[in-house]
Amino acid sequence: MQFSHASAFLISDLHLTPSMPLTAQRFFDFCEKEAREVEAVFILGDLFEYWVGDDANAQSPFHSEVKNALVALPSRVKTYYMHGNRDFLVGNAFLRKTGMTLLPDPCTVQIAGDEYTLSHGDSLCTADSGYQLYRNWTRKPSIQKWFLRLPLSWRHAIADRLRKNSKAQYRRDTRLSLDGDNPKGNVTVEACAALMRSQSSHKLIHGHTHLPARHHESLEGIEWQRWVLSDWDLDHPETYLPKASALRIDQHGVRYLDLVKN
Repeated sequence: MQFSHASAFLISDLHLTPSMPLTAQRFFDFCEKEAREVEAVFILGDLFEYWVGDDANAQSPFHSEVKNALVALPSRVKTYYMHGNRDFLVGNAFLRKTGMTLLPDPCTVQIAGDEYTLSHGDSLCTADSGYQLYRNWTRKPSIQKWFLRLPLSWRHAIADRLRKNSKAQYRRDTRLSLDGDNPKGNVTVEACAALMRSQSSHKLIHGHTHLPARHHESLEGIEWQRWVLSDWDLDHPETYLPKASALRIDQHGVRYLDLVKN
């Protein structure tokens, strides 16, 4: 198998931005400490709050600090990156500077002798047909090429508007749900089953939903395990409990590591 390691950490949805310094510092600490204990680190999307092109952050001190943290990882620690719904425009220039290897979504890797299918997770939220149309449209190379030719101020304005619309839609969907949940923002068992069938896999790891948990699921004769990665937020204690964790896989199995307490 192309991607095979004896141990790994998997993280996603850090949404790094200068306005969240405590979260960013925990990521820097993670690169200096925990990440050095394994053979590979898989970042399954939304490392950044948003990304409007490699050129947009070329002179940013904050993004240089993120880059330097990744570059400082020992050469024996392989780092992989998968696009998320916020940072799917991270391009080859940034990847080259950090030394990260871009992964397709989905892909199957081998860690500690077992096979795992990895995905950011947004493609599995098929109950939200409107988002899936938007996702398919924005992943078209022609659309991305057009967007990246726009003036930088326009790109930032468009990204800011999309983020605000997304948050407003999430609040509306949650408010209208009888149990306070947002089913449109979660993966569907049908999409997961289809992915497991296509990958001939029985173990799935994804982020995006911000609902960290381990699930045992089945549909139409297919059974699989599903691990959901946590988002990170150490900067808004008035709204959320501090949260940051990573999934560790090694010879001892699969387990969540609480990065708030460690």
